[in-house]
Amino acid sequence: MLGADLPGLRDCRKCSRLAEYIAKLPPTGGRTREAYWNAPVPGFGDPAARVCLVGLAPGAHGANRTGRPFTGDGAGDFMYPLLHRAGFASQAQATHAGDGLELRDLYITNAVKCVPPENRPRPDEFETCRPFLQQELAALENLRVVVALGQGAFTSYLRRLKQQGQIRRLAELPFAHGAVYRPAAGPWLVASYHTSRYNVQTGRITEPMFLDLLNRVRQLARGENG
Repeated sequence: MLGADLPGLRDCRKCSRLAEYIAKLPPTGGRTREAYWNAPVPGFGDPAARVCLVGLAPGAHGANRTGRPFTGDGAGDFMYPLLHRAGFASQAQATHAGDGLELRDLYITNAVKCVPPENRPRPDEFETCRPFLQQELAALENLRVVVALGQGAFTSYLRRLKQQGQIRRLAELPFAHGAVYRPAAGPWLVASYHTSRYNVQTGRITEPMFLDLLNRVRQLARGENG
């Protein structure tokens, strides 16, 4: 199952802290609460994708408002034009769920499906949400590369690998931007700094850095491992 078809996702309230935060989150920009998605945000993209990009969690007034990952916030404003230039997206703009954007050979989701306070999920929230991520990854039958956007998503994915017996310790695969790993089984794992507004403004991640990473991801997806 992928995206909105994941059983139980739309009505999931297992993480009480996140459910309470969503219930009280005030809207911005003159909008009403009715204009917000205010629920777990499903992934979206090409069901035949060879690449899956895993972010941290929905943004409070981005994905939590629009109902689509990285849509309507600074992280997406940086990322989608570059995905378009790299051939993974049909257009450079991502403003709302019905804007016509289509992903090509790419599926995008988050490690945690609900917006967390201060954009910081707790370890138990990663754990509770990991079965949804597992279902998405398992449904991508052509998957060859997982891109973990930020250390939180990267660590959560490593915990999945450990649960599956593919690694013994998380320290075996240290996080670094551009790091590429091939676990014992399954897809390649590529680490990236998050495309958050803060990281972009401080220069921790730049357009050339992210484009170079996307080009490497494309090579891995094609089987060009040299």
